[in-house]
Amino acid sequence: MIAHPAIILAGGRATRMGGGDKPLQQLGGAPMLQQIVARLRPQCGDLAINANGDPKRFAAFGLPVVADPLPDYPGPLAGILAGMDWAAARNADFVVTVAGDTPFFPHDLSQKFAAMQEGPHPVIAASQHAEGDLIWHPVFGLWPTGLAAALRSYLRAGHRRLRGFAQQQGARIAVWDGRDFDPFFNVNAPEDLIRARQHLEKPA
Repeated sequence: MIAHPAIILAGGRATRMGGGDKPLQQLGGAPMLQQIVARLRPQCGDLAINANGDPKRFAAFGLPVVADPLPDYPGPLAGILAGMDWAAARNADFVVTVAGDTPFFPHDLSQKFAAMQEGPHPVIAASQHAEGDLIWHPVFGLWPTGLAAALRSYLRAGHRRLRGFAQQQGARIAVWDGRDFDPFFNVNAPEDLIRARQHLEKPA
């Protein structure tokens, strides 16, 4: 199985957390980003962080920090574009993207993406079954680096919907079970961080 490069999207402004970097919030005695890196590293090849501002605040992780290629914080699609550009510079045909505020994503994320790569629609987005619904999580995806020009045009036209771009590209979905606990649970607010800490403390 090819170990695709991966980028952790940490470029959000965390307004519901009062600003700052959500991935640097403490979880399990370490920054949440450390949990994410540890979960992602066995699944992928080279890793990078997408973040804006001074990259020195991520120096402890020893990973390249790649800023959004477009101004004014256009959202996670800008981070995906940054990942495409970064991976393409390493002659990679694909890049895996994960959110920097979602510490419990599946251990088999990249494996399931890779197993679905055959066929005419190479974009693959994560989803989960929960209470009878299928919920998309396209921040977690496998993206061809060759889509960078199309994504750049999409953003420059003022579009921001991540799922809209994924569907425009004929994305297929990889499905996980979220009935017991949502593996794509993300830390958006202080109460989410409390819940994440409680989940981490539960017996396996």
